[in-house]
Formats: sequence, structure tokens, C-alpha cells
Amino acid sequence: MNTHLDPKDLLIKIKKKARALGPAGVRARKMLKYRQMHSEPSKKYNILVINPGSTSDDIGYYRGDKPVFEVTVRYSITDLEPYEGKNVTEQLPLRRKLILDYLLDHKVPLKEIDAVIGRGGFIRSVEGGVYAVNDQMVSDLETGRYGGIHPSNLGGILARDIAQYAKCPSFIANPVVIDELQPLARYSGMPENPRISIFHALSQRHVARLIAEKHGRKYEDVRCIVCHGGGGISIGAHRNGKAVDVSNGYEGEGPMTPQRSGTVPCAGLVSMCFSGKYTQKDIRLKMRGKGGLAAYTGTYDVKELEEFIRTGKKRPGSLIRCTKEQAKEALDAMIYQVSKEIGAQAVVLEGKVDFIALTGGLMFSKYIPHEIARQVGWIAPIYVYPGSEEKDALRDAARRALEDPSLVKHYS
Repeated sequence: MNTHLDPKDLLIKIKKKARALGPAGVRARKMLKYRQMHSEPSKKYNILVINPGSTSDDIGYYRGDKPVFEVTVRYSITDLEPYEGKNVTEQLPLRRKLILDYLLDHKVPLKEIDAVIGRGGFIRSVEGGVYAVNDQMVSDLETGRYGGIHPSNLGGILARDIAQYAKCPSFIANPVVIDELQPLARYSGMPENPRISIFHALSQRHVARLIAEKHGRKYEDVRCIVCHGGGGISIGAHRNGKAVDVSNGYEGEGPMTPQRSGTVPCAGLVSMCFSGKYTQKDIRLKMRGKGGLAAYTGTYDVKELEEFIRTGKKRPGSLIRCTKEQAKEALDAMIYQVSKEIGAQAVVLEGKVDFIALTGGLMFSKYIPHEIARQVGWIAPIYVYPGSEEKDALRDAARRALEDPSLVKHYS
């Protein structure tokens, strides 16, 4: 029988990064550290991980479980100025040289690298898993054929480039365009505008796998809900190794986020589009970039917003343009919408939910996961993994691919 806990005791910090929340004031379970969750592989593989962003590269090189280096390189305005207004693939020589220089500085011979894995970008919709980077994938990433050119597209291209120098395999894993939606989930009410699957697949699947393995089970055998919260928020229902329904956190669906509007009333949006007041670019910025908390409070910095709510004081140069009461109500509205979407995904799983996982940068907050747990903890045990751990997710995917090549999928 579960014992009731006072709400103030609901949030329980475990170790440094992982926390477990009892369902709405039920029991808390400790999480084991990442490396304790995996049995030792039969061979220690040397893996290079590349996770490119718009103004930075997050890279790491590992000999077995030991990092040789882990670094986030941020490019200055001066570095990127020559590429302003150009296709992001024009930056490939700059970023390739940086990675090779880091390997050289740390005396890593290219011939010792067993695999290079990059963050997956916008390719055609695929099922989840690890994919070998091939000519077709590189072509789709370079041309932006599916979803346009995004900095994440550089991940697969750079992985292939470096791997050719090292004469080793190159992979991507679980790109944002994973599409495993069940047929009923595609219906939107407009045949011309079906629901599509774009979500934080890499983060969601990785955390779900960790929690499943902690309990001696496989990801493919569990039914769970995972929420990734950052600038965008996506929530997925995972059933037996497939994300059968997700909120499209990239553009235009699900809860509002620090920067995005999420689902909005259709009639009102149509009226705005044809009012003559806004361009298409204006509307898209309201949907992604200047929507959500940014629209209501003036800022998408949740840490600053929570500090303002707590103290009533703004930082010098703050963009906040509301009262602390208004800020708290907007933050609570976002949490309410997240909780409501989690509840909807529980219906997708017919109420049979093994656990709910909360991950992403928003979960470094104490308030946000606490409030989500208070609202939805009655559904299933809740586990919190702050941050995205994308390098760990990519390294783990490459390791599994090297251990069992039959897991590697072909892109066409």
C-alpha cells in the first residue's frame, strides 16, 4: 500500500542529476547513476560524438566509458560573420577543422576511432533507432529536402566526414523526425493537414531506456510517458519501443513553452493571419521564438522568471515586463498545459503506464517538476532527469550499434 506524503516532501533529490518523485505524494525511488545501469560491454569502444548547434558544437571523445575530452565550443559573432545569410552547410570546413584540432590536441590517432556518431537532423520521417550515414542521407541533409536546413543537419555530415578520415563507421541516432505514430494519432480533423511527428526523440528514448534498465526491463517492454522540457516541450507516449503518439514541440502543437505558443485557438489564428497586421514571418515568430512565456512575460529565461517570482526583483537589463503575480500565473499556465498533455498521453496508453519521465533543462527547476508531479503523479511513478544528456545518448547508441551490427538501419 502506498503511503501518503505531505506535498512539501514530494520532491526528493537523488544523487546529483537524477531525482525520483512519488506519484502525487506517494513513494520516491532512488535512481542509479548512468554507468551503474549498464553491464560492462564485452569490448571498450572508442567513440567520437558530435552534437552541433546554431552557435556551438558539443563534442566528446570516449575510450570505453572514460572521456578523453568533453567540450562545448561556442562560436563568436566574428567566427560566424562570414557565413551570415548563407546555408549552414557553408560552415562545415570551420567545424570540421575544430573537431580535428581537438583530436590532435589530445593526441587521439584517427586510426583508433571505432565509430563517429552525430546528432540526427531533418531527414525524411523514419522509425527510431541507429542509422548508418550514407550518400542519400548526406544529400538530404545538405539540401534540406525535408524540413529545411537546421544546424542539427551538420551532425550526420560531420560524422561521415571524420569517419572517412578514420576509416570507421558513421552513424546518427533517433533524429527529431522519428515517426512511429499509430494510425489514429495522425488524424487532425483536416485531411490536408495531418498531425506529424517531430519531437525530442533522442532525449526521450534515452531516458526511457535508462529507467527501464534500472528496473531490469527493456525499453521495448515498457509503456511510459516522457516529457522533454526546454525552449520547446514535447511529450510522447512510448509503447513497447515505439513513440505511438507525440506532441509536435517544434512548431504549433502541445503545451506552450518558454518560447513557443503550442496549440492555439484555430479561429483566432486564422483571423490574425488575414487581418493584414502580420506577415507570415510575424505569425511564425509568435508560434516559435516569441510565443509562450516570452509573449506573456517578455522573457523565455525561466530561471530569471522564477527568481523574479520569488523576490519581486528584476535583474539589471531584464526583459521582464509584467508583475510577479502575472509571471507566476503564466508559469503555472505552462505547467498546467504540460500536465494536461501528459494526462492525454496516459489515455493513449489506456491508463497502463509504467512510469512518467521528466527531462530537459526545465527540470533543473525545483518548482516545475514538483508541480507537474502534484498534478499527474497519480497516474504512475515519476522520474526526473534534468538536462538532455544528448552526448550520453549518442555514445550509448553507437556502442549498441558496434556491439550488435544487426541493430543498424539503412536510410533510403
